[in-house]
Amino acid sequence: MITVTNRIQVKKGMAEKMAPMFAKPGPLQQFEGFHKVEVLVSTQFEEYDEMSVVMYWEDEKSFGVWRESDAFKEAHKRPSGDAPDPNSPVITSQIVIAKVAAEIAK
Repeated sequence: MITVTNRIQVKKGMAEKMAPMFAKPGPLQQFEGFHKVEVLVSTQFEEYDEMSVVMYWEDEKSFGVWRESDAFKEAHKRPSGDAPDPNSPVITSQIVIAKVAAEIAK
């Protein structure tokens, strides 16, 4: 299993408002190898809030199929095409892919 984490820095006060957008039911749930999404919010930083959108996938191949799909492109399209939106609350984002090496559950 792998996790794909999108670490997103947003303007102060915006993370809690934006978090539900990343966990809405949709086409993602129909993709082979998809397990779940968790949205974590941290308000500990003075300059920004941080959201970690953690997606759990069976393997990188399954994630790659999602990433190349029309559903992914539709979910990530910008209203103004490719130009950055100057009013966007997003400051930066970084994708981190990691293998689940160990886990414990209740």
